[in-house]
Amino acid sequence: MNSSDHTGSASASGAESSAAPGAPAAGDATVPSAASDVAKWEADLAAARKEAAEHYDRYLRVAADFENARKRTIREKEELRQFAAARVLEDLIPVLDSLALAVGAAKAPNADLKSLIGGVDMVLTQAKAALSQHGLKELNPVAQPFDPNLHESIAVQPSADVPEGAVATVVRTGYSLHGRVLRPASVILSSGPQAPASAS
Repeated sequence: MNSSDHTGSASASGAESSAAPGAPAAGDATVPSAASDVAKWEADLAAARKEAAEHYDRYLRVAADFENARKRTIREKEELRQFAAARVLEDLIPVLDSLALAVGAAKAPNADLKSLIGGVDMVLTQAKAALSQHGLKELNPVAQPFDPNLHESIAVQPSADVPEGAVATVVRTGYSLHGRVLRPASVILSSGPQAPASAS
């Protein structure tokens, strides 16, 4: 055996002896880092799942509150619709009582027509007063300018007293409620004074 073989053998043994026993190989250096990354990802995933569950639970509660509010609103609107006219009807009940008395008087033997007419007129006045308290207003535009928003023209006739284009006659009284037209007044308009007949 020559001296070069001894030198190579010594170098190899020296390199082997310089490595610490039990140390990981150079290729295994990333294993601890990868394991820590996986643990961190698992922790982040668990936190994200917990947060998602909390958001979903909050969504369910909000959806339930919204549905309850929707049902409550529908119920309140229905109750309002059913009882909105209660105050008006309460004020009209005395009118019904007066009307019943008038009918009873009309059926009495030897009923006086003049007294009956006066009684019915009082009932009508009472009814108008009760309804006006709730915002009902009559549209009776005799001699007023025609307003297509409030009046409905059904005919035209000459009139010496009413200017052309104004209301000469109210055929049917109109009504408005707080400024909103419930029924326009049916009217006949004036065409002005009648033209004199031409001499033959």
